[in-house]
Amino acid sequence: MMWEFEVRQGCEAAFLEAYASDGTWARLFRRSPEFLGVELVRSVKHPTRFFTLDAWTSRAAFEGFRMEYCESYETLDVKLAGLTEWERRIGGFPSE
Repeated sequence: MMWEFEVRQGCEAAFLEAYASDGTWARLFRRSPEFLGVELVRSVKHPTRFFTLDAWTSRAAFEGFRMEYCESYETLDVKLAGLTEWERRIGGFPSE
């Protein structure tokens, strides 16, 4: 899964803590043995724009994780929503 984020001015440090390869999201995802890791990249042209690439063994693995940890996922998503101006999914699994 690939995501693009526009981070709110002044929220960069908190965003990095949450979305880095060892951040809050990664710690949640690591509950699944089928989570392979996450990469966080900052835009060269737009310093408040970031991209994440979450790697899973398969779409079914990610969907299974979302079902099993739905409450934790949603709680974290709501908690961290204030760090960004907007976010959008820009990529998924090969058949999408």
